[in-house]
Amino acid sequence: MTGSLPDLHVLDDPADRVADLLVEAARAGQSIVLTGGSAPGRAYELAAAREPDWSTSTVWWGDERCVPPGDDRSNYKLAHETLLSRLEKQPRELHRIRGELAPDEAARELDGSLDGVQLDFLLLGLGPDGHCASLFPGSPQLDVTDRRAVAGPAGLEPFVERVTMTLPVLQAAKRIVFIVTGDQKADAVALAFGGEISRKIPASLTRLSESVVAVYLDPAASAKLLP
Repeated sequence: MTGSLPDLHVLDDPADRVADLLVEAARAGQSIVLTGGSAPGRAYELAAAREPDWSTSTVWWGDERCVPPGDDRSNYKLAHETLLSRLEKQPRELHRIRGELAPDEAARELDGSLDGVQLDFLLLGLGPDGHCASLFPGSPQLDVTDRRAVAGPAGLEPFVERVTMTLPVLQAAKRIVFIVTGDQKADAVALAFGGEISRKIPASLTRLSESVVAVYLDPAASAKLLP
């Protein structure tokens, strides 16, 4: 498979720059897809402080753990605590994936909500196994092209069912941004953004998008990229 080279940015504090990108998207009234994981929380806090009015934007989640919104494993809870609860004006539309539903039902609801939607700004994290959203290596969800969202099992802890946007939806976003921090992600970074595009590293498949993939890394996460 061939695709574009990612646009790599190694920064001492990648969250600072990603926060600025989120603010730009919110002020432009864009459709913004948020992510969970360990890296984006600080970016959300900074974005809320820099722009407390998100009233012209719409907010989505690329994936969700199938848990209630108050569960500590919930991607929604992370975004609510670090971003949404700090805003003076909430997004015009908020498309929470309802993880408290049966997984297939929650996936059908997300699939229907995405009908006809153009996603402007997609924020993703990267798992140590190379997954993004909840598309894991070897997952049958990688083969789904006739739906915009699908449910499936987790490939890493926490081992709860997931709902995720499918690969064609991720690839169709106008702007794709990864935020990755920590030396535990260095191997995955090298494979996803410095190696060949492969189904074994699902995040690398975003590079088949017509959009440029921008990756914001700290020095630890970038340590195994070839110069």
